Amino acid sequence: MAEQTFNLPDLGEGLTEADLVEWLVADGDEVAIDQHVVVVETAKATVEVPCPYAGRVHTRHGAVGDTIEVGSALLTVDSGDGAASESGAVLVGYGTSEASSSSSAARRAARRSRAASVTPAPPPAPAAQPTTGSAAPKVISPIVRKLAADHGLDLHTITPGPDGVIRRCDVEAAAAITTTEPATTERSPSSTSDRSPSSDEGAYRGGDQRIPLTGIRRAVADKLTTSRREIPDATTWVDADATGLVEARRVIGLERAGLLALLGRICVAGLRRFPELNASVDTDRAEIVRHGAIHLGFAADSPRGLVVPVVHDAHLLTTRQLAERMVQLVEAARAGTLAPADLTGGTFTLNNYGVFGVDGSTPIINHPEAAMLGVGRIIDRPWVVDGELAVRKVVQLGLTFDHRVCDGGVAGGFLRFVADAVERPLQLLGDL
Repeated sequence: MAEQTFNLPDLGEGLTEADLVEWLVADGDEVAIDQHVVVVETAKATVEVPCPYAGRVHTRHGAVGDTIEVGSALLTVDSGDGAASESGAVLVGYGTSEASSSSSAARRAARRSRAASVTPAPPPAPAAQPTTGSAAPKVISPIVRKLAADHGLDLHTITPGPDGVIRRCDVEAAAAITTTEPATTERSPSSTSDRSPSSDEGAYRGGDQRIPLTGIRRAVADKLTTSRREIPDATTWVDADATGLVEARRVIGLERAGLLALLGRICVAGLRRFPELNASVDTDRAEIVRHGAIHLGFAADSPRGLVVPVVHDAHLLTTRQLAERMVQLVEAARAGTLAPADLTGGTFTLNNYGVFGVDGSTPIINHPEAAMLGVGRIIDRPWVVDGELAVRKVVQLGLTFDHRVCDGGVAGGFLRFVADAVERPLQLLGDL
């Protein structure tokens, strides 16, 4: 009986390892060529890895939570007849056969459904029974499934969103409810009336969690630490009347993309005028590298937390094209389907923290970039217009920049350009 060992393939983008999130096959399962067999999380994305061999699973190398290096053994398959069939095109996150990918998904759903039917539900039993029969819950990504497992939650007991899909926010809401319930009554045989405030506090302290820095969280931690260590950053900010910006979005018809697309267009125009900020510092060669292309990154929420997808060659796109591309990347981020290439190569970052209801911030620069524009919430405020007091929609803009690539004059000039464009966007768009 021939055995073929499938090693974790080269993930590209300079990645050398991945965290094992979920096995999609069990020992003894039959697998087809290019069937997805395991979910791994890299510093860039979560992907399903297809196996290049057909046969029966002999050994799975690694457990959920393990970190696997590129080139290390991942799966051993018995071909049975001594002549193993092999795919010639293995690409991380993609199969070469749509049929095999679909059958793999069907097998995973059936396996999870069977597992759910034999796994006893946590107390109280009546509340934990599945409401959809034996059907497996729909989960937006393996990371959400793992988050539920970390909190000890049964996916069948979690209320999904309007589309029937369980997302990160749904798991976190269920976890918050669980942690606020008096769970100490299940751990102690004594009556709840005998518990003192001090015993409650002790139980709370005993519930501390230790969460490993793995995958994207470790990558973020490393990048932010490097940024703070290497970049002498400074921040400057200004308030701007965004009434015209809000109106321009309506006139142009970019409601679906929101204001982010117009702000992105303004940033691109500003970087063309102030190329010093579209740069990075090569510390090894003691050089400032001014990039010829503008690759615009922007902060977006995802099941894995905050990510920064990148619009490559943003300077070559029209306003509508830029808006469409940003919408595509946001949807991919929410679906957990961003490719590693979508998260790398940025030269400047736009951060709209106003969605969190705050006015300003001093963010950490996305190393190795040289600057980041932060946008606060847009709210009605008193504002002087033509010598008269009026109520306008006002926003605070903040620019954090690497003081090695430019001085305050350049940074102030860029920020003033952005503020002027926010106040008179149609004038700027007319020149593009």
